Amino acid sequence: MLPSIARVALPVPLDKQFDYVIPSHLFPIIGGRVSVPFGRQTLVGIVTALVSESDFPKDQLKPIYAVLDSQPVWPESLYQLLFWCSQFYHHPLGDTLANAMPTAIRQGKAASFSPYREWSLTEEGRNQFMVGLSARAVQQNRAMYRLESGPVSHSMLLDEDIASTTLKALEKKGWVEMHERQPSVKPWPKQIEADVDKPKLSGEQAIAIAAVNSEPTFACYLLQGVTGSGKTEVYLNMIKPILEQGKQALVLVPEIGLTPQTINRFKRRFNVPIEVIHSGLNDTERLNAWLSARDKAAGIIIGTRSALLAPFADLGIIIVDEEHDSSYKQQDSLRYHARDVAVMRAAKENIPIVLGTATPALETLHNALTGKYHHLHLTQRAGLSVPTTNHVLDVKGLFLESGLSAPLIAQMRRHLQAGNQVLLFLNRRGFSPALMCHECGWIADCKRCDAYYTYHQNSREMRCHHCGSQHPVLHQCGSCGSTHLVTVGVGTEQLETQLSELFPEYKSIRIDRDSTRRKGSLETALQAIRNGEYQILIGTQMLAKGHHFPDVTMVGLLDVDGSLYSSDFRAAERFAQLFIQVSGRAGRSSKPGEVFLQTHHPEHALLQALLNKGYNEFAQTALQERKMAALPPYSYLTLVRAEANDSQQVEDFLRQMRHTFESHPQFNDTCMVLGPTPAPLAKRAGKFRWQLLIQAESRTLMQILLRSAKPAINLLPLAKKVRWTLDIEPQDLS
Repeated sequence: MLPSIARVALPVPLDKQFDYVIPSHLFPIIGGRVSVPFGRQTLVGIVTALVSESDFPKDQLKPIYAVLDSQPVWPESLYQLLFWCSQFYHHPLGDTLANAMPTAIRQGKAASFSPYREWSLTEEGRNQFMVGLSARAVQQNRAMYRLESGPVSHSMLLDEDIASTTLKALEKKGWVEMHERQPSVKPWPKQIEADVDKPKLSGEQAIAIAAVNSEPTFACYLLQGVTGSGKTEVYLNMIKPILEQGKQALVLVPEIGLTPQTINRFKRRFNVPIEVIHSGLNDTERLNAWLSARDKAAGIIIGTRSALLAPFADLGIIIVDEEHDSSYKQQDSLRYHARDVAVMRAAKENIPIVLGTATPALETLHNALTGKYHHLHLTQRAGLSVPTTNHVLDVKGLFLESGLSAPLIAQMRRHLQAGNQVLLFLNRRGFSPALMCHECGWIADCKRCDAYYTYHQNSREMRCHHCGSQHPVLHQCGSCGSTHLVTVGVGTEQLETQLSELFPEYKSIRIDRDSTRRKGSLETALQAIRNGEYQILIGTQMLAKGHHFPDVTMVGLLDVDGSLYSSDFRAAERFAQLFIQVSGRAGRSSKPGEVFLQTHHPEHALLQALLNKGYNEFAQTALQERKMAALPPYSYLTLVRAEANDSQQVEDFLRQMRHTFESHPQFNDTCMVLGPTPAPLAKRAGKFRWQLLIQAESRTLMQILLRSAKPAINLLPLAKKVRWTLDIEPQDLS
């Protein structure tokens, strides 16, 4: 008997699937998309099963509107991984599957390459070079010279800050023309590796490469290499035999900012097509990159965490660079950790996975120390570079000019006068974290959050960095009416202004989320830094990770004291990782590097351990502390976040939830429920926020508790009045 009903997972926040009648003229497939009615709207869902019976009478079921695919959206191994993600992270299957699809596929568009726009010079345009270009049309001249060597895609021109209006003006003159091109899948060249000079491998690098290349089946390797030890060169050598076998490679990086330099390094080395997948792509670019992986048009995919869920024709290796980075954890919707899911994907695909970092997450290090992962070491910096010299500057009692002490300014001048670059790290964007009344002490705060407005001088506005609300700059105190308002604290904007006054003869550049909003602006800025156009670099965490600036010989960390005294048990680990990563930006070539850390607490045990003994000693001590406190990786956590307009409702709901967990038959002495307590940011975007922390000694026990308690929790009277989410193994407790 042919199945007459399709079970469909839809992108809705409901943990269930829906049955639809299959019309006689339609033939859906499991894993393919269908268009179906849902209430008053039409949704695109994935068929999860074809059955003959339903829990509902057949005459009450609605029919499928259309079948969109003749083959499954994902290969079987990836479909199973997504199903596992839905179960492990307790997220609705339909929404989990939707998260793994590009927007175009999610909207029901054809799973085929979209044409892209390409610009080229016309004959008349080429003749203009003979006649001569107008000196006043600077932007148009840039576009003309860029197109002189051949056609260039529209998106690449935008990335290079050549505006659409410039191209349209040239098109109106008849000097350039635009064509639509259809991407095509071309066979890879026979010579996989380009003919380039390769650095000589050290003994440790050779051992690490041989260890991974000798075992083509599943194994997880932690590649722990000090900053500047040549981990990228190791990755390249690991990928080469994979490509030569006709297989593909996936390289994950934590931030968009790392993809340009990574892809350039890989493109110089390999002749195979390379694609990128990250949130900065438009819908067409993302779809084409996704299809390039699926159809084997690309040999290497480089991307942020979303690239992990792309389908591959023949995946041969996964590399997770800077595996410790918190950016790998998704903070909304499907709250998955890309590193952990990458390990699971490698297991399902039966391929090796390499986790590379100078500062392993304590969970990863624990897995390596207990033999679950293979532990590979790179203890020496590559080439002629030498380890940095670390210094602590005690700033107690010192006058600070926008966060800069006199000793730090003197050291900066010394390095700058020697013709080198200086990097200053301040993880706070904007001009100032607060605007305060000098008469009564009132501080401008966000009415929708328990937070102060950040003052942004360049855009002349105040912004809440939690809910995104904006407000024109106030000129009067909201309490006493005084006009004497002063800024409190230092942000990157203020630091940039101060440095232009202190060092007018040197050019400075600020790299943060505000200064790199435009597409392609970050890549342009990083290239300018490497070209030596700027001598002083000011940045947040965006500048701290993985970048290679050979002329940076000094790094200054301006304000880290807040990280030393935090209620979050991961704060010490994050600070240690950040300190090592930022320090690693100095002295990466033959020039020796120095790191200066300003603090009011030079005697702090964490600082002393890092400075005198390094990250490994710190990590061993931290693991011992975690073991005694029964904290991860020696236990497993789930954070329940809940919010509503009524604070009492949220608290009552979490109390009922706590009782549900504690009354579970398998809840024992090794389990604990903490809370409910107000969230560290107790009010955000007008909602009152509370949380509950569940702790268990094993993953299995945690999953049993969650799986059996969820149906009971959904039946609680307040469950529909409160918005609540589960965060499995959270990285951020705020």
